[in-house]
Amino acid sequence: MESEREEILRIFRETGALLRGHFVLRSGLHSGHFFQCARLGEHLDKVTRLAELLLQHIDIEDFDTVLAPAMGGLVFGQEVARLANKRYIFVEKVDDRLALRRGFHIATGERILVVEDVITRGGRVREALEIIAAEGGIAAGIAVIVDRSEGKASFDVPLTTLVEMSFPTYSADDLPVELKSIPVNKPGS
Repeated sequence: MESEREEILRIFRETGALLRGHFVLRSGLHSGHFFQCARLGEHLDKVTRLAELLLQHIDIEDFDTVLAPAMGGLVFGQEVARLANKRYIFVEKVDDRLALRRGFHIATGERILVVEDVITRGGRVREALEIIAAEGGIAAGIAVIVDRSEGKASFDVPLTTLVEMSFPTYSADDLPVELKSIPVNKPGS
């Protein structure tokens, strides 16, 4: 019988969402691997399956609303909210910072689950948590499909991760020979 981890990795491979090459991540780090979760979004049955797996690890009574950072978390956040029968909102970039727009609001004391596709350093998740706090909401938890932080991303609220899969990352001035020889690609997050 296939383990949960094996199933998740199979889904990434089948959809072409795990890429190999030379990539610049949103964090600015370089890597030979990239999780392009937008490719998963082409297969809504796979998105639903990953959302189902994620919800198996979360108590849906612990949150009122799902919030996803754009762009990566949008599809997954919406599906988690749909399956949990919860309200769904998102934050999006304004001048390279996340902001709550489009008339969305967070009520004082509203319990929010942040859903993201992939974290490396967790920067967008931290921004989302800051917005929740500034609006008077309560961050109930974070749910992530892939944590590639090697355990370095930590938060003050519970983190639920479907799969931890870390590939080496490098600063631009410390690239290994094998990455230097490949054209760089910034596929977007």
